Amino acid sequence: MAKAKKKLIVVVPMPGIFLLDIAGPCDVFAAADKLLNGNGGYDILLASPLNSKKIPTKAGIEVICQATIGTITQHIDTLLIGGFSMPLLENGDRFFHWLKDVYPTVNRIGSICVGAFALAEAGILNGKKATTHWEYSQRFQQRYPHVQVDTDPFYTRDTNVYTSGGVSSGIDLALALVEEDHGRDVALQVARKLILHLKRPGYQSQFSKVLEIHRLENSLGGKLYAWMIRHLADDLSIEQLAEHSHMSVRNFARVFQKETGITPAKFVEKVRVEVARRYLEDSDLSIDQIGVKCGLGGMISMRRTFIRHMNISPSDYRRTFRTSLQAMEE
Repeated sequence: MAKAKKKLIVVVPMPGIFLLDIAGPCDVFAAADKLLNGNGGYDILLASPLNSKKIPTKAGIEVICQATIGTITQHIDTLLIGGFSMPLLENGDRFFHWLKDVYPTVNRIGSICVGAFALAEAGILNGKKATTHWEYSQRFQQRYPHVQVDTDPFYTRDTNVYTSGGVSSGIDLALALVEEDHGRDVALQVARKLILHLKRPGYQSQFSKVLEIHRLENSLGGKLYAWMIRHLADDLSIEQLAEHSHMSVRNFARVFQKETGITPAKFVEKVRVEVARRYLEDSDLSIDQIGVKCGLGGMISMRRTFIRHMNISPSDYRRTFRTSLQAMEE
């Protein structure tokens, strides 16, 4: 019986990427190929978006590509854009034209981390669901209003277009593509070999900041933040916040929402959850104690509020993000 033909995976590493942006997914496909012993596995080709085949990375290690995008002649099964070089938004016309032209010829196209910017700039994500690194989500949504952005999942699929979240999410996406091609058993064997979750529990929101306070420092919320941190267990009703700000309740509510984009009550809740997660990471306080200290009530009340913001329970969050020194001592 003839062996199945290998699929060509072309990975385009962008200048200044994290090595993990491309190394993680490439290792997943390479491990799958070895496991399949050449029977319908993968050939991996690194293709530079530049004239040079050398791509600098954040680690200071140069990646040497086998080709440049303009020299690829083989049929591409899966094209993955690894990360993104923001200066390309201003002067990357050649690259975006190539993406537009090649997209109809590939079976699948996808992005790793902020590589979603490249797909969006080429118009490939218009009207589609997509994700990207949580830290760039607002910038991404503002620049591409026709894309349905959701930064909760580690990866998304819309027709034959795939996007993944921050850096290591490219590994999650690669495993999903292997499972799509060869089934769960093969993908699970790859995950076990590389000591990975086949489907990582949780969402990107576990890693993101609940509140980007530095963006609100000149707002009412930003000015109240330090005081609120010291009084989380107290009554932080809108009346109390307005009184502390020497404003009427009605005017306070109007100005607060205009400056921050959220209500005072929602802001207080976000601050409480953000502080609670720090206690979960760095302290030995019980969840009940943290709930009371942060004004989130007892365990049940805190759990409900925490899950609403973080998509994970306080106890699961603590197990995942407890500081490494404490984890080693236990």
